[in-house]
Amino acid sequence: MLAIVPVTPEGRGRTASRSGTPTGLVPHGRPVVPVPRLRRRDPAESLRMRFIIANEFYEQMRQIADHPPDCYVRPGEYLHHLYIDGVKYVVAPAVYDCLQQAEAKNDAEAIAHLRLHWQHYLALRAEAEQLGALSDEVTLLGDPPPDDNAAPPTPAAPPYAPPIPTRWEDLGLDLAFLYDLILRTLFARGQLPAGELARTLALPFGLLNPLLQNMRKQALIDIVAQHGHAGDAGFVYALKPPKGNEALTLALEKTTYVGPAPVPYHDYVETVLAQSIRRLVVTRRTIRQAFQDLVLAEDLLHQIGPAINSAQSIFFFGYPGNGKSSIAERITRLMHDTIYIPHAVEVHGQVIKLYDPVLHHAVPPESPANPDDPPLAHAAPADPRFLRIQRPTIIVGGELTLDMLDLRYNPTTRLYEAPLQMKANGGVFMIDDFGRQQVRPMDLLNRWIIPLEKHYDYLTTASGNKIEIPFDQLLIFSTNLDPHQLADEAFLRRIKFKIEVRNPDEHQYRQVWQLVCHTRRIPYDEDGINYLIDKWYRPYQRPFRMCHPRDLLDQMIAIAKYNLERVNFSPDLIDAACATYFVSQEKKDFGAQLRLS
Repeated sequence: MLAIVPVTPEGRGRTASRSGTPTGLVPHGRPVVPVPRLRRRDPAESLRMRFIIANEFYEQMRQIADHPPDCYVRPGEYLHHLYIDGVKYVVAPAVYDCLQQAEAKNDAEAIAHLRLHWQHYLALRAEAEQLGALSDEVTLLGDPPPDDNAAPPTPAAPPYAPPIPTRWEDLGLDLAFLYDLILRTLFARGQLPAGELARTLALPFGLLNPLLQNMRKQALIDIVAQHGHAGDAGFVYALKPPKGNEALTLALEKTTYVGPAPVPYHDYVETVLAQSIRRLVVTRRTIRQAFQDLVLAEDLLHQIGPAINSAQSIFFFGYPGNGKSSIAERITRLMHDTIYIPHAVEVHGQVIKLYDPVLHHAVPPESPANPDDPPLAHAAPADPRFLRIQRPTIIVGGELTLDMLDLRYNPTTRLYEAPLQMKANGGVFMIDDFGRQQVRPMDLLNRWIIPLEKHYDYLTTASGNKIEIPFDQLLIFSTNLDPHQLADEAFLRRIKFKIEVRNPDEHQYRQVWQLVCHTRRIPYDEDGINYLIDKWYRPYQRPFRMCHPRDLLDQMIAIAKYNLERVNFSPDLIDAACATYFVSQEKKDFGAQLRLS
């Protein structure tokens, strides 16, 4: 428990306790002085970095073997930061000593960095002294450590649910459009009880029943039977010639869409904005849970977190096989909440199919989005025209073409299919293997200039009408090529985060082996890994890749099955797997040539 001395005009020096703070931060129960906000605007008001001033932590910091690169002025030089329970602190005694060393070496870069820290520390210290709150027992200056309860929570249920319509006017659709939809449904499905027709159209029966009565009065449909004792819901409806058939012909000329009633365009936009991906907040504490099955360098992990919080765009680049696609897939694990999307959207009388059962994963109303989340005892009721889904993750690679980013019109069915970025709204859209698509990289990049800058996109219908749709998604580019070969400076400026996914070092490579062996339930053998590295990596100066342990172990499993033996790290099995996995670096001429262009 970390004791805090709140410095306030009403009660100076009173001791209060705060739950959820790091238990290892203050071994002797020494108090913290959180610097309060002054009534007048003070230059130090914005300086809220947490400074540890106790020497015990200086010693503790130096005893820790591994520190993230952002604990130094430069990686490995002038250590002066300490992380405790995911919270970053500046160790004031370390700053003082490092500043002395930097000045002795005349290291201008280090001096500038450390001197700014020291100025901030002196400002906070002077403010605390002015308030009479500084004593020999004080441990921390600045903001107190956050409570566990203060960490941004991830809601188990969506905070937004589209309201259930009670009248047909609430649907936002023209009455003629609804009549056409009912006629097409009866034509496609045959005679239907009113209750089943309501479920097919995803409309409350109380809303649909008056429409059916009006259509019956206009001789468009008629009751031909009754099922059970369900009252009006048991009436079986069918088309009534000749007016019903004539109206059906006109309805089919507009579109052949049959299914849940579409949502008008304006309601769709409102739904997207109400469930914006910008709601997502990632911290150093929460990100580790999502990436616990990946071995990532600390600095890489802490670049990914702020990039997710930006909810804008990320450019992952680096050698193949180091987990760029896996990182993108796990980003969605941080999105524990779910969103609602409509089955279809109506624009100017045209229907755009949005829900894609291949790309969208529907979640029952009573079920959590993640298996680890508690069940939802009371899910908010929602408009049945909407589906509750996990926030989408759409990944495309070399198959991506420009027409996949535009409305696709089928002249036979007279229906539109939503483009990929519209289906990805509220989630993640990743372009994998960027630069290897069938379209030129610059043409593809130019397609994203307005969406990245303005956060909306323009789509064009077959009749030439322009539709402005929200562009609310985390757009990720992933490539094995040099970014400067793919885009100019003007475009790279629009991609806010450029993150290099580097090769693992030997320690991380061994960690990946341990993780893969644990997943496959195969005992990890340190001696076998030593043999693998000494024979197949060091002599060839072969770089480590994150994918190698998984791929090599799969090779070993396949070979062991063939040999009718148990999977183990015998030299024979390791050599056989590597011989069929790695390509010899010796150049050979097999009498044929391939021109890559």
